[in-house]
This record gives sequence, C-alpha cells and structure tokens, in this order.
Amino acid sequence: MAIFIVQLGSPRRRNEGLRLGTVRRPPRGVPKADWRNYFDLWFPNLSPSAELLRQGLGAQGDRGRAAFRRKFLKEMSAPDRTRELALLAELSHRTNLSVGCYCRDEDHCHRSLLRKLLVDLKADVV
Repeated sequence: MAIFIVQLGSPRRRNEGLRLGTVRRPPRGVPKADWRNYFDLWFPNLSPSAELLRQGLGAQGDRGRAAFRRKFLKEMSAPDRTRELALLAELSHRTNLSVGCYCRDEDHCHRSLLRKLLVDLKADVV
C-alpha cells in the first residue's frame, strides 16, 4: 500500500487508488462531470492558499521558491492540515491513494513539499 505523488491529468498508474486533487481550483473549462479524468476527489485543503498560490506562480529564482516553500510549510502546520496529512499517512499503510496537482515539474511545486511532509509522518510514499 502506498501514496503516489502525481501530476493531475497524467495517465493513471495501475493500482494507484483514489486520486486526490490537492489544487486550489478545479480544472478550468472542464465540466464537473469530467473532473474524474483529473481526480476522484477535489481536496483543496492541501493546496497553497489563493494568496500564496499567486506568489508561488510568480516566484523567481531560488530565493522566491524558498519563500514559497517556507510559507507553504507554515500553512500545512495548522492543526487541521496536520490532522489531514496524518490521516493520509495512516491510510497509506492500508490502501493505495494518490495526491497531485497540475504542475509539470514536481521540484517547483507544492506536491514535492507534500511528499516530504508525508514521508516525515512515516507514510508509504512511492
């Protein structure tokens, strides 16, 4: 059992499990009935806040990305977020699931930070 970290809209892996869209907004121009092609459940709780998302999209260079990472990790330290992450970590020992966002490059994306947070919580992460 494991958590897969994925790019939403990418082909699903075999046995990937429930796909959670950890994005602030659902896919633009896509009818709600077709969201299933991106994710099974929209879970914006684990995405950057709207303000931080704007800042992150405009982040330039290492300094801008470092500021984004620091602020996102602070947002994820809120009690509700830590409980949600702990739930996902625990579920990873019992079932397959995946979390993702639209970004092509995980290294410049909040999902790389979600990966780290889940690993720190002893989740089984692929």
